[in-house]
Amino acid sequence: MKIFAFSLRPYDEQGYFEDVCKRLGIEYGFTSEYPSLDNADLAKGYDALSILTNKMDPELLDRFRELGIRYISTRTIGYDHIDNAYAHSIGIRTASISYDPTGVADYSIMMMLMGLRKIMPIIERGNIQDFSLKGKLGRHIQDCVVGIIGTGRIGTRVIEHLSGFGCTILCYDVKKNETAESLATYTDLDTIYRKCDIISLHVPGLEENYHMIGEEQIRMMKDGVMLINCARGMLIDTQAMISGIRSGKIGFAGLDTIENEAGLYYLDRRGDVLDNTDMAVLKSFPNVLLTSHMAFYTDVAVREMVEHCVEGIFKMDNGESNPFEIL
Repeated sequence: MKIFAFSLRPYDEQGYFEDVCKRLGIEYGFTSEYPSLDNADLAKGYDALSILTNKMDPELLDRFRELGIRYISTRTIGYDHIDNAYAHSIGIRTASISYDPTGVADYSIMMMLMGLRKIMPIIERGNIQDFSLKGKLGRHIQDCVVGIIGTGRIGTRVIEHLSGFGCTILCYDVKKNETAESLATYTDLDTIYRKCDIISLHVPGLEENYHMIGEEQIRMMKDGVMLINCARGMLIDTQAMISGIRSGKIGFAGLDTIENEAGLYYLDRRGDVLDNTDMAVLKSFPNVLLTSHMAFYTDVAVREMVEHCVEGIFKMDNGESNPFEIL
């Protein structure tokens, strides 16, 4: 069994990759580059690919199938970057992974607290030795109504950790979760939009969730609402959000992910002229905290991402069930 890993980071992932491959008797190769038609031949002679969030379109999938690839596993929970239907149609089995939800959950709460305590102007003004108090008045999170949209593993962990702060928590999902229900109140989306001071998104990047937060939803929200997105950029209509920030309807946005981030995040683009107007506009706002899709990034999560990826491929190749296979 041979696995080729694209976009493998030598400073954190490679050590875990080497350990699990050695334990399972798997030969592996790697590159830090993202897969493309130009470098696809690096995978010649391998049985499986390990990838990150790069697009796997039919043209690229066809090339990898020609090279003998039978399995593709992404080291991410989300898998909307893979054309899975086409991959399956040409005989490539696909899989994703899972990891401890604590990192993303705590990162989301961190963004809430940073917004409430106005940490960005505190730091920025402190850097120029402006230690005055004006404009830095914060709020207590226990006085807020927090809405959690999506009560899967991450959303439920957010609710668990938020419950200790004493705030009122409303939540929504198409399927109720017993743990979430014991700590929060399930309601409909319109109620969350209308009543919550803070709204945090924790749903997958499925087609039906595309732009679930748009002009209509933002118009329903409280003036000065806080939006937190540590899930998928496509959940929020960026132009509608920018308009909401400019009008004051949105008082703070904590964004670990945005639309059209491909080709930016996880890369060192210092000195480059970036062709992303939305990012430039969002970064210009003093009440927007923009981070590079790294809420997941803890030692525990990185290890589990690598292990679940390699172990899942190993199981599929040995006729065992992979709980993370995309069917």
